[in-house]
Amino acid sequence: MLENNLALYRKYRPSNFDEVLGQDHITKVLESSIKDKKVSHAYLFVGSRGTGKTSVARIFAKEIGISVNDLYEIDAASNRGIEDIKTLRDGVRVLPFDSKYKIYIIDEVHMLSKDAWGALLKTLEEPPKHVIFILATTELQKVPETIISRCQVFTFRKATDVILKKMIFDIAKKEGFELDHGSTELIAMLGDGSYRDTLGILQKVVNFSKTKKIKKEDVEKITGAPKTTLVNEFLLAIVNKNIEEGIKIIQKSSTENLDMKLYLKLIIQKLRIAIILRYAPKLEKEISFDLSEIDLEFLKELIKSDKEGMLRSKSLSILLEAYQNIDRAFIAELPLELALIKILGEEK
Repeated sequence: MLENNLALYRKYRPSNFDEVLGQDHITKVLESSIKDKKVSHAYLFVGSRGTGKTSVARIFAKEIGISVNDLYEIDAASNRGIEDIKTLRDGVRVLPFDSKYKIYIIDEVHMLSKDAWGALLKTLEEPPKHVIFILATTELQKVPETIISRCQVFTFRKATDVILKKMIFDIAKKEGFELDHGSTELIAMLGDGSYRDTLGILQKVVNFSKTKKIKKEDVEKITGAPKTTLVNEFLLAIVNKNIEEGIKIIQKSSTENLDMKLYLKLIIQKLRIAIILRYAPKLEKEISFDLSEIDLEFLKELIKSDKEGMLRSKSLSILLEAYQNIDRAFIAELPLELALIKILGEEK
């Protein structure tokens, strides 16, 4: 259990540009603009949730010397009407209390109403010299082009698994926990490119773990993630060309209320490793870093038993296509069932 109730994503939120992970293409530009005194009056931060948009906005404000009195954070999801923006416009005219600038961070800006957009546009067209706007959104397509054209746009990247795994390992260690490689890999995968979501999952794991040494099986149990055995059994069904067994495993995963997209992602990841082990065995050390010894031995045996070459790039390509379709399927397990049929050549 954590020693205090402070959420990990708050406790380890970056406080300067150097601590921001995976967004060097943004932080370097912002640092340079501050150094050269070429600060813009409107920025648009675009990126999926939990990628650091608000954190970078706050750091930027801090770096240019904005006091708490002159920093305003607005959630457009709950302040989306024209009256809210008119109130903001009235406040914009007032000079800063004790800073050179006033900064307005408007989060979820795509939630503004049509009338509110019009009111905001008027302010962006002729902004007072003492005001800086930082708009943040997860849905750029909902932001009017007239707004975009008046902002410097920065696109935040989703965190890579490599960055997330290092972050998980480092923070867990600071909190007094030791995670094996399979645990960090699974938590990173569950986080799906979001720093905030990843730390939320890590917090859940360490809060409910009964031991300081956490294994992948512990993470599966606490988070409800698909068990390794279900992934292995599906791959075995492919190698054995046993469509009935494969569909049974998919149905079992579904009845256990598993996230089918995550289940498919774990299958794809393990199949990829199996294919590399088969065609580039010298890379075993590099690619098996996140596998347990049991998993590695399973894949080696699976490759040996794959006499008909079912573990190949074509199978991986079919599963990747299913992964892309899974969000649109009204029956979550259907894309995986169809992929299995296609892989085993049962489609007439």
